[in-house]
Amino acid sequence: MASTSRSVAVFGAGYIGLVTGACFAELGHRVAVRDVQPERIRLLNSGDVPIYEPGLGELIAANKERLTFTLDAREALQDAEIAYICVDTPPTASGDADLSRVWAVIETLKDAPHLTAVVIKSTVPVGTGDRVRCALDDAGLAQVGYAANPEFTAEGRAVEDFLRPDRIVIGASDTATAQLIADLHDGVEGPVQALSVASAEMVKLAANALLATKITFINEIATVCEATGADVEQVATAIGLDHRLGPHFLKAGLGYGGSCFPKDSRALRAMASNSGYPFQLLNSVIEVNDLQPRRAIQRLKTELGGLKGRRIALLGMTFKAGTDDLREAPSAVIAARLLAESAEVHCWDPMARPADVAPWNATVRHSTPAGTMHDADAAIVVTEWPELKSVDWSAAGRSMRRRLLFDGRNVLDSNAMASAGFTYMSVGRATVLPYAE
Repeated sequence: MASTSRSVAVFGAGYIGLVTGACFAELGHRVAVRDVQPERIRLLNSGDVPIYEPGLGELIAANKERLTFTLDAREALQDAEIAYICVDTPPTASGDADLSRVWAVIETLKDAPHLTAVVIKSTVPVGTGDRVRCALDDAGLAQVGYAANPEFTAEGRAVEDFLRPDRIVIGASDTATAQLIADLHDGVEGPVQALSVASAEMVKLAANALLATKITFINEIATVCEATGADVEQVATAIGLDHRLGPHFLKAGLGYGGSCFPKDSRALRAMASNSGYPFQLLNSVIEVNDLQPRRAIQRLKTELGGLKGRRIALLGMTFKAGTDDLREAPSAVIAARLLAESAEVHCWDPMARPADVAPWNATVRHSTPAGTMHDADAAIVVTEWPELKSVDWSAAGRSMRRRLLFDGRNVLDSNAMASAGFTYMSVGRATVLPYAE
């Protein structure tokens, strides 16, 4: 619990804004969360949380006396000392970050001279802080401090990451503002790193690009393993035991997705290109990741002798387990490619709530993995949901036209699948044929 309670206005009620607001309330601060989407605010005010994030709903309910939700920027700012900008910054057609929502918030802050500080938690290009500082100064708000306080929360464990982070990065041009933001986090179990504003902005982009690179590297190794007979799971385990490397993000699969890695890697590449530097390594990372789910479809097509008229079961739709987020999910590429090959696509996911748009409006949704696989020519594990380990695979296999499974996340036991009569394909490992009965 923070030693001093502050009043905070949080702009944006998405993943980052809601987690930020709820966690600051948990630390004892008074928080007003403002969003421009009426339905989102209506749900929050009725006690519902519009996104799925483990622990978030409970945290909001436990701190409802210190949390308010509003559509009115003036109401959110009325008593606020600190304004946090947590809006999304989606990619433009050029790959640059779209800062229009950030600037819309900055415009509303010009009528709040009582603020002590403005803080951007949204992921923004390096140099954004300088532009915001100039905008505040031009609006007569030179007395209002500015800081960059990037987030490093992973979906599925965002609350834990906020309250027990590896580090708290604060970039501010003056020590008083840096100390204010550090004090705001009093009670959070993590070291504070005070940097320049530009360095703080770069940290988030660089960290996500490096994590994306690790994922892409092991996927490239997986492809070489498939060609040479090595087992990528064994290789990755041995690599991860090296203390210089560690095991994190060395999991071969269908590639990264979600709201951060794809967007941030493209934004960093665009920022580098705009500065006159072609970021060749990052170019390769993005290209390999784009190819990864397509490789899976090609392998399945070869095994089936074509996809036209085939019924394919997609087991998992979200970009990873523990979230309902479909943004940049490999499942969308896989479903679209299957449909383009004139296959019939059936889907299961315990949390996904896709909009009625392509490709999902051309697929069939099921409530169980077994129902999805009924009469299927093949199944693909797309998301590593733990429920898949408790499936009765022998029974599910008997209901299929052909017992063929592509494990795109390497989560199932190959011997168990072969015992259940499956031809078991995976990423970076040899195909395992069904055991003779």
